[in-house]
Amino acid sequence: MKNKKTLVLGASTKPERYAFKAITMLVDKGHSVLAIGQNQGEVAGVSIRTKNIPLSNIDTVTLYLNPVRQREYYNYIIETKPKRVIFNPGTENPEFYQLLKANSIKVEEACTLVLLTTNQY
Repeated sequence: MKNKKTLVLGASTKPERYAFKAITMLVDKGHSVLAIGQNQGEVAGVSIRTKNIPLSNIDTVTLYLNPVRQREYYNYIIETKPKRVIFNPGTENPEFYQLLKANSIKVEEACTLVLLTTNQY
């Protein structure tokens, strides 16, 4: 399996949150994970940062932020040049889709947990 370096945006240390479950499952499946959230912490050995960190070679950004909260990350994500951005349920954002597509970044409306569970990640 190919390691897909993934940024989880909207990371949380709360086990009931989907972002927490995604980090755990990504790590379990051997992907390298970076995480940015509102609060610092650690999930499955991954440190959650609260500030934008310089990134390179990111394959996937998976979003757990509502469209309003995504706005402050538009340029950051585009400058990171990931191959794709996954919009998990509840994060759909047509405005951002246009910006990403204009920068040749693939947009995927999907659930990261489902993709990982069904080996489609």
